[in-house]
Formats: sequence, structure tokens, C-alpha cells
Amino acid sequence: MKLAPLFYGLATGLLVGASTVLMTTPKSGMEVRSSFKASSNDFRDKLSDIKLQLASVKNSINNLTNSSKEVIPSTIEDLKSSIAQWKNETAPLQTQLQAEISSIQEAMAELEKKLPKKQEATV
Repeated sequence: MKLAPLFYGLATGLLVGASTVLMTTPKSGMEVRSSFKASSNDFRDKLSDIKLQLASVKNSINNLTNSSKEVIPSTIEDLKSSIAQWKNETAPLQTQLQAEISSIQEAMAELEKKLPKKQEATV
């Protein structure tokens, strides 16, 4: 199947449809042209606003990226030093707790030895 006749038919249909719409509009040609002009101007204004907003977003992202490159490493270092300080402060408490747990376990073992064992009921 050849595509050229199909494209010629589509182009002809588009031209006929467009001219029919333009001829049957309730507006005059001057009004239609001014309406198209106003719509295109509005579209250009909106497009330029979008471009400005995108540029603003791009600048904000760049600023955020640059500031995060400076802040994140210092924050990580602060966290590391805080964790190290916390470990140093809790090390004596940890050893004390371990000693107390050991003494409690020893006391429980001694109590178990001293308590009389239950005698199982014989059937």
C-alpha cells in the first residue's frame, strides 16, 4: 500500500475542514485574526512566565545543592563526634551495669543452691 495518496487525502481533508470552519464562524475575518493574535500573545506571555519560573527553580536547586555540599559534611562530622562523646560518657556506666548483672546472676545461683529442691510426686 502506498502512503502518498493517504497523506494527500489527509492534507486535502484538513484544508477543506479548516476553510469550512473559518467560513461558517459567526465572527468576521478581522475578528478571527484578532482573536488568534490575542490567543497567541497570551500563549507567548504564559510561555515566558513558565520559562522565568523554571529558571527560578533551577537557581533554587543549584543554591540548595551548593549549600548542601557545605552543610552535610560538617553535620556528619558533628554527628560522629557526638557519638564518640556519648560512647565515652556511657562506657563507665556500661561496665558498672555489667558488674551488677554479674553479681545478680551469682546471687541467683547461690539462692538456687540453697533452696530445697521440690520432690517429684511418685505415682
